Amino acid sequence: MLELGLIVGGLIIGASLAWIVARGQYVAAALAEREVLGARLAATEALGDELRKQLTQHDLQVSELRHALEDERTLRAQAETRWEAARENLEAQRRFFDQAQGQLGDVFKALSADALRETNSEFLALAKERLEGELGRRQEALDNLVRPLQEALGRYEVQLRELEASRQQAYGSLEAQVRTLTLHSAELQRETGNLVTALRAPNVRGRWGEITLHRVVELAGMTAHCDYVEQVTVEGEHGRLRPDMVVHLPAGRQIIVDAKVPLAAYLDTVTAKTPEERAAGLARHAQQVRQHMTALAGKAYWEEFGKAAELVVMFIPGEAFVAAAVDVDASLIEDGMARQVVIATPTTLMALLRAIAFGWRQEQITTNAEEISELGRQLYDRLRILGEHFDEVGRSMARATAAFNRAVASMESRVLPAARRFRELGVATGGEIPVLEALDQQPRELNAPEFPRQLNAPELAP
Repeated sequence: MLELGLIVGGLIIGASLAWIVARGQYVAAALAEREVLGARLAATEALGDELRKQLTQHDLQVSELRHALEDERTLRAQAETRWEAARENLEAQRRFFDQAQGQLGDVFKALSADALRETNSEFLALAKERLEGELGRRQEALDNLVRPLQEALGRYEVQLRELEASRQQAYGSLEAQVRTLTLHSAELQRETGNLVTALRAPNVRGRWGEITLHRVVELAGMTAHCDYVEQVTVEGEHGRLRPDMVVHLPAGRQIIVDAKVPLAAYLDTVTAKTPEERAAGLARHAQQVRQHMTALAGKAYWEEFGKAAELVVMFIPGEAFVAAAVDVDASLIEDGMARQVVIATPTTLMALLRAIAFGWRQEQITTNAEEISELGRQLYDRLRILGEHFDEVGRSMARATAAFNRAVASMESRVLPAARRFRELGVATGGEIPVLEALDQQPRELNAPEFPRQLNAPELAP
């Protein structure tokens, strides 16, 4: 009987030790799994923070957001897979413990049902309570892990829809602008074609050059001075010379301006279809400009116009025409200067004419200064003569004053005493004869050095 009790006690102790060992292994495995899940949770939270930071960057492309969304979906699937695996693991462990519980219950019932009933019930209740609490905590941890990912994925989807809507709107606006630009480009091409067609006519091209020349002269301020003459024809050794404009300089000098520049080759480049055709047209344009410059230098306008400066201005009515020729023939301007031909665009011709207008203003100022000097000399002579007249008037006034004083003295000393005797004799019945006073004021002296004589001469004193 004692041996049976020892055997039963040994079985109980062995079962308890087995349960403790199994429980320790289960708890250690659960803690390790919990640490792994915690590390994964921290990594996932760090990834969520990184994704939140990425949302604030406006320069991310739609493709990057889509890749991030795919990555998050993958992580979510992996997390759900891990959560499902953990749940299945917990279910398996619970089934294992349920099975172990059943086996232990059977053993305990077989050995000592009454002795072990209460202890086994408490143990099973405690184990079940702990397993359910651990399972609930794991479920809550997984929910806390998955919930931010679901919210982030929801926000990503909303932002992707907004970006897609913005992209569609931007593409629609861009498409409308492209259509408008295409229409404007077609209209510009038509207008350019019309302009090229019009400029191919010699009379239209010549009239356009004359209008441009007139406009440059007006802007330079030369029209008001009437210092330019158009369409002057001269017969000379080189035949009939007809410059487009002769600009008159101060001192009788002149500058000849020619505006007959060929532009047919340049107009061909405007309608060129390929870069090769355009390059060939520009080369012909540069060659035509150089040929015209050479022919213009050979006419030697300064020999036929005696007062002309030893140069001629070759006016080209457009900056683009000169730039296109110089791009192909870089020495064109230098060679023209060496041949006494100045290639001028509207800008350079305007600067030249403004300088000439300034010279005319200086000439006018010089002429006015001479006239002012002559007027000053005449005014000085007239003032001098007027001073002499004032001197004569003063002298006359002084003589009149002296004569008046002498008449008063004679009247007081000789006439009035005899007249007063009539009153004393009772002949005169009227009032008293008034007393006449002599004048003691003299005309003001003219002290200016321009007046040769003074009014206080000794011979004029009374």
